[in-house]
Amino acid sequence: MKSIFLSNSKDKLFSVYSNDIINQLEQLTQINTNLCYCKEDILKNPKYFNDTEYIFSSWGMPSFTLEEITVLFPSLKHIFYAAGSVQHFARPFLELGISIHSAYKANAIPVAEYTVSQIILANKGFFLNCLYQSNNEISKAIEIRQNIKGTYGCYIGIIGAGAIGSTVIKMLKSSYNVKIMVFDPFLSDDKAIELKVEKKSLHNLFASCMVISNHMANNEQTKGILDYSCFRLMKKHSTFINTGRGAQVVENDLVKALKEDVTRCAILDVTEPEPPLDSSQLYTLPNIFLTSHIAGSLGDELFRMSEYMLDDFKKVILNEKTIHTVTLEMLSSMA
Repeated sequence: MKSIFLSNSKDKLFSVYSNDIINQLEQLTQINTNLCYCKEDILKNPKYFNDTEYIFSSWGMPSFTLEEITVLFPSLKHIFYAAGSVQHFARPFLELGISIHSAYKANAIPVAEYTVSQIILANKGFFLNCLYQSNNEISKAIEIRQNIKGTYGCYIGIIGAGAIGSTVIKMLKSSYNVKIMVFDPFLSDDKAIELKVEKKSLHNLFASCMVISNHMANNEQTKGILDYSCFRLMKKHSTFINTGRGAQVVENDLVKALKEDVTRCAILDVTEPEPPLDSSQLYTLPNIFLTSHIAGSLGDELFRMSEYMLDDFKKVILNEKTIHTVTLEMLSSMA
């Protein structure tokens, strides 16, 4: 039962797998806990990896073609990916019947925690109020304060009800009296009822909600989907939050809408590219607040992802039903 660590970024991988997880893997399977192979290593000595049954990876997982997988990993059964999106590598493995396990649900937790905190702050007018008060623009800070509606009974818009969006919804519903609207073409009526949300069109969402948070799946269909036709509908004192993907936002359109109404606000944890170009107008507007992709797992939060993968591995070797398996069908709607 041979296993390997595989990533083109060794440092990132060993920041995700804690010493405790590594020690448990050493006891459960034949794995060299001091080595992390990259794609170049595999290609240099392909026969050495022919008996590999399990791959443990994280960010930096290399992609392989169908032909490469067939030649290099004829014994491979499972890949345990201690990170989020598998879009860049999973398809050819899945097409060959190799199981993919992803910690996307683990990575969803800190993103959801970050998002909920930003939603609550946005509903208090925190961002612009803090900016003006800190710069001694007291009259502007007072104006923001006077127009605060707060979280109680407010409408919140969630774009994408996948792992992250659903977690945000559940966190909000469990602690706050809010009404939630969702735009997600993949959200069934039954699931909407279960989540206690209203399904709405994208434009209806922007026109109706004081806070709109993006968690859409990242694919060609969603690239540039958030444009001026959406942002121009934002209410006064409303906030757009993006922890999804920067490519889904037409940057110039967002800038235009926020220039038109300076009471609107945007909290952007992701941009396209990251960081924005030096010439980007995102740096120039007082009502745009940028963070450096901090919503996802950081620090000790990373260990949660390898714990999820260890749990699935234990279920595999015990022939039990796994929890974090990804299918080909799921790729169409996953981030």
